Amino acid sequence: MASRGAIVDLDGTVYRGGSLLAGAREGLAALRDAGYGVQFVSNNPSKSSAEFADRLTDLGLAADADEIVSAAGATALALERTHPGARLFVIGSPGLCSVLEDAGFTLVDDPETCNVLVTSYDRGFAYDDMTDGLRAIEAGAAFVGTDPDRTIPTADGRAVPGSGAIIEAIAGVVDREPDWIAGKPAEAMAETALDRLDCAPHECLVIGDRLDTDVAMGERHGMTTVLVLTGVTDRATLADSDIEPDHAIESLGDVASVLAAIDAG
Repeated sequence: MASRGAIVDLDGTVYRGGSLLAGAREGLAALRDAGYGVQFVSNNPSKSSAEFADRLTDLGLAADADEIVSAAGATALALERTHPGARLFVIGSPGLCSVLEDAGFTLVDDPETCNVLVTSYDRGFAYDDMTDGLRAIEAGAAFVGTDPDRTIPTADGRAVPGSGAIIEAIAGVVDREPDWIAGKPAEAMAETALDRLDCAPHECLVIGDRLDTDVAMGERHGMTTVLVLTGVTDRATLADSDIEPDHAIESLGDVASVLAAIDAG
């Protein structure tokens, strides 16, 4: 078993928009120099692991698809366990649909013929989508979501609605919560990353910018949690939160101080 691993969030931790965040390159190098295996994770459900790898490579950080767990990929893996061979009706992006089709699932246009309703981020979300969701649930479909992020950051630093907002809209219409949500902080995302790292939870760091997903996932699974302040969480938000990371640093570039503290016991 690998001795140590790091699960590293992407948007708000490694990059923002199309730009690498200051210190990200140095922080990743520090992790690898210290012998940590790295798995990147993202609750962005609109891209495949291969697309994320291409983005990192374009930013000068060589990465392979098997080093990345996306919300879309985690959803496909979870569906393979819970609903193998299911017919899916998807309220989500074309990217998510492609990942699910590539995983072997059949996507249907009629919500009343599906086995599972999959809900996610969709810039074209509209009234008719809520009606479709209602029809799917009325017909007996299971109800799942890709990730719980109510808002997501944009390149200019302002937030826009994310998957969580759409999932909650559907949940309000059908008057029930999803059966499960695959992305952080869910078990599906954590277990996939840990399996790939071949790492025990107590030997693993989770590094990210969100308290309710990144840090919460680490807490739930017994990992050491590291909050970076380059994304959606600032010092004031941290002070008011009931979720407390083990370490809070200004950026990924400061992770060497965390590694030194861990080594010092």
